[in-house]
Amino acid sequence: MQIIDVIRTRRSIRKYTAEDVSDDIVRTLIDAARWAPSAGNLQPWDFIVIRVKETKKRLSKIAYDQQFIIEAPVVIVACTNPMHSSSRYGLRGASLYCLMDVAFAIQNILLTAHSLGLGTCVIGAFNEEEVKKILGIPDECRPVAIVPVGYPAEDPKPPMRRTLTQIIHNERF
Repeated sequence: MQIIDVIRTRRSIRKYTAEDVSDDIVRTLIDAARWAPSAGNLQPWDFIVIRVKETKKRLSKIAYDQQFIIEAPVVIVACTNPMHSSSRYGLRGASLYCLMDVAFAIQNILLTAHSLGLGTCVIGAFNEEEVKKILGIPDECRPVAIVPVGYPAEDPKPPMRRTLTQIIHNERF
């Protein structure tokens, strides 16, 4: 599949089959993440892989009861360390670059998962401090997204997209 096809056909999946996702596939997803670009190549990310149902239940609860987190065989929590980015780029590194960098890494996970026949969904709606407590994330790190991963049990329709003429502007924006 061409990368443009992977991009155009990837959907947020909220229903998963019971089929397990192998450790090798999880490593492939994280490997794809680590190849994402990052400001100054600082790579301010870490990933927590969760398979324990009780932990997924706790995450689901503090993510506004998004139950599909529990159904996914694997959940990846993507974290960033703002201090890594601020060491070179100051406040902009800590407040923006580290978030952009982990977002690029997450996108690599999403696209790689889809290319392997897996479904994912990015969850940003959660209580950050509670996630840190549940997973023992150090104070200097921030959980950015919860990403359930599994084999899709649904086939959502493509979402509406703005047209190119609506989003392309000349330099006189």
